[in-house]
Amino acid sequence: MSAAPIPFDKLFDPGFLASLSHLSITVQRVSAGGRFGDRLSKDLGAGIEFRDYRGYSPGDDPRAIDWNIYRRLGKVFLRLYEEQQDLPLYLMPDVSTSMFHEPEPRALTALRTALALATISLSHHDSTALFPFAEKMEMRVKSMSGKASTMAFAEHLARLSPPAEAGTNLSAALRRLADMNLRRGLLVVISDFFDPAGLDAVRDALRSIRHRMLFVQLVRPSDGQPDLDGDLRLVDCETGEAAEITITPHVLERYREAYAQFNSDLAALVKYHHGGLLRLDVEEDLVTQLNTLFAAGSFVV
Repeated sequence: MSAAPIPFDKLFDPGFLASLSHLSITVQRVSAGGRFGDRLSKDLGAGIEFRDYRGYSPGDDPRAIDWNIYRRLGKVFLRLYEEQQDLPLYLMPDVSTSMFHEPEPRALTALRTALALATISLSHHDSTALFPFAEKMEMRVKSMSGKASTMAFAEHLARLSPPAEAGTNLSAALRRLADMNLRRGLLVVISDFFDPAGLDAVRDALRSIRHRMLFVQLVRPSDGQPDLDGDLRLVDCETGEAAEITITPHVLERYREAYAQFNSDLAALVKYHHGGLLRLDVEEDLVTQLNTLFAAGSFVV
């Protein structure tokens, strides 16, 4: 039996959204070529805010020449301005079966996080897209913008549930995204990152990604400290495969070491690609965690 979608009323909470109104996401560079928006670009062009001068080069727009300087110094300089451009936001929440499996599913935090980031993005008039993934990735929303789109975006999230092929294959999703040749922006992957192929497959797939990246890792205390003992039969909720195992103190210690190494490898992978990593505890209040992470009012990737 497939898991049910997260109810709309659990996602779309006006109080939750209002608490995000003062937050923003900042990237170190906004890609040129976008629509004008509220995001400050480090590209210099024909904007409004004066930034700097530079010498004239053949092919430059003569309308940018500062003729006052030319009259005073006899040298040709251009006036450079800041440009306000939109930042494309590409949201990739994990909708594999395991995300919906627990009594308090990680999918709830995943989709509320996606809605939070979408709300921040839409409030800055940024282009926002939704690409949920499991075994495969689908394009659910190619582009939305403007504050008025928030409810429509939430409705798309509320319709998400594990597809027929509901395993986890992040590397395949990343490769498909790379093949779409989207304008450079911020890619946010929201998952527990428990992928059967492991992080090496993700590392290989990331080589073709041109976007700035933010990985949102969904964790719970039992991930690192499972409360297990004795003889158990463990069943993979995605594949149905079962394994008989005896839990001993030695086995638990080996597991804790493997989980700590997994977290370390994930952090190193994100750092290597100059991305950001957020760890969110699905058993804690999401708004409190976001306000802590965005303590200065913005999160820099």
